[in-house]
Amino acid sequence: MRRLFSGRFWALALKELRQIRRDRRLTMSLVVPPVLQVLLFGFALDSEVRDLRMGVVDESRTPESRELISVLTQNPTFRLTGSYATSALLGQALARGRLEVGVVIPRDYAKDRLRGRAVTVQVLLNAANANTAQTAQGYVESAVAFLNKGGTDAGAGGVRATPVELRGAFLYNPGLVNAWFIVTGVFGTLIILNGSLVSAATMIREKERGTVEQLLMTPASSLEVIAAKIIPLFVLLMGMVGLVLTLARVVFHVPFRGSLLLVVVACGFCVLTGIGIGTFLSTVSRSANQTQLIGFFVNPPLAMLSGALTPIEAMPHWVQPVTLLNPITHFASVARAVLVKGAGVDVVWPQLLALAVLATGLVAVSAWRFRSQLS
Repeated sequence: MRRLFSGRFWALALKELRQIRRDRRLTMSLVVPPVLQVLLFGFALDSEVRDLRMGVVDESRTPESRELISVLTQNPTFRLTGSYATSALLGQALARGRLEVGVVIPRDYAKDRLRGRAVTVQVLLNAANANTAQTAQGYVESAVAFLNKGGTDAGAGGVRATPVELRGAFLYNPGLVNAWFIVTGVFGTLIILNGSLVSAATMIREKERGTVEQLLMTPASSLEVIAAKIIPLFVLLMGMVGLVLTLARVVFHVPFRGSLLLVVVACGFCVLTGIGIGTFLSTVSRSANQTQLIGFFVNPPLAMLSGALTPIEAMPHWVQPVTLLNPITHFASVARAVLVKGAGVDVVWPQLLALAVLATGLVAVSAWRFRSQLS
C-alpha cells in the first residue's frame, strides 16, 4: 500500500482529474444525464405485474376457507407460494420480499358465514411497489366479489352465506407513491450505465491518443497506473451518487427509513461494477465507436432484465434465473428494502454479498485485461 500510494500515484491521479476536467462533455455526462434520467423515469414510467407471490394464514382450515383460497389463486395474477402458521411469520415473509400479498383467514370464518355474522378477511399488501399493491387489491376484491355473488351454503338449505368483507393494509407505502418504486429502481440502473459509459470513455481515449504507450515510459508500475485511473473515477461517480440521493429525497420524498450507510456501501459496489464493465469494454475495443456498439449489447439488457422498472415476476420463467447475475437486480432489492422498508443488514446481506462478488470479479478481470495491454 505504501508503494502503491507513492508520489507517482498522486501525479497520475492528478493527471486523470485534469484530463477529465478539460473534457466538458465528460464532465456534463456526470451531472446532466443522471438528473434528467431520474426526473423523467420517476415521473413518467409505470409498471404492470403478474404472477404475484401470495402467502396464506388459514386459521379456519375448513372447506369454505379452502374455497376462498382457490378463488383467489385460480387466475394467473396470484401464485400461492406457501401457507404460514401465524400472522407474524407471514409478516416476516412480506418484510423480506418473499411475498407481495398476504391473506389471513380468521378461525371462525366458516361458522360466522353460516350464522349470518360479519366475516372479515385481512389482506396485507407489500406497497413498496404502489402499482403492484393497487393491482393486487383490485384482483382480490374482484375474486371476493365473485365468491360473494355465487356463494351459497348447500348444507343449510341453500341459504346464501354472509358476504366476505376485506380489510386491506398497505405496508411500507400507505400513500401508494409509485415514484418510490421507480426511483429506487432507476438509481441502480443509473449508476451502472453511467459508470460504464464514463469509464469506457476515459480508457478508450488513452488508446486513441496513444497515451497508453507514454505511460509505459514512466517509472510507474502497471498496478499504480490502473489504480490511478479507477480511484478518481470512483470518487467522481460517488459524487454523482450523492446528487441522485439528494434528488430522490428532496424531489420525490423517498423515505430513508433504514441505514444510509448500507445504501452508500451498495452504491460503492455498483460504481465499481460499472467501472469494471466500462474498463472491460474498452480493452476489447479499438475505438470509441466500437465501445459504444458493444455497450449497446450489454447495457440495455442489464437495464431491462433487472427488475428495476418492471417486476421480475412478470418476466418469462426461463429469464428470471438470469437476473441473479445482474448487479442492478441486487442493488434495487437493497435500496427498496433499506430505504422504503427500513430493513437492516440481516435482511439484505445476501444482495450485498452478491454485489461485492460481482464488483470484485468485474474489476479484477478488467484490470487484468488492461494490465496485459500495458505489458
